[in-house]
Amino acid sequence: MSGPGLRAQMANSRGLWRVYVVLFGAAEWPAFEWERAEPVPTLAERAQALARLGYQIAPGCCWEWIEDSEVLGDPASPVVLIAAVDVQPLTVWGPE
Repeated sequence: MSGPGLRAQMANSRGLWRVYVVLFGAAEWPAFEWERAEPVPTLAERAQALARLGYQIAPGCCWEWIEDSEVLGDPASPVVLIAAVDVQPLTVWGPE
């Protein structure tokens, strides 16, 4: 992440893909869940989900993927893939 800003993350949990915006200090984070395990949500689907949450991908940013494990420190644990991208509040244009 470049500089202070907001970060969205996406992961597959309990067989469903979920995208959420990390809001430190908030009791609940805005989130959207797809009712499927496969295929991985497309770039367009992710952008639509973020827009429903009131956010858009920050200019010049793209999704980055990292690998984690379900059980910390267990090399035999199933792999969890997590995607992340910088976001910003959705720009609303309208009459002044």
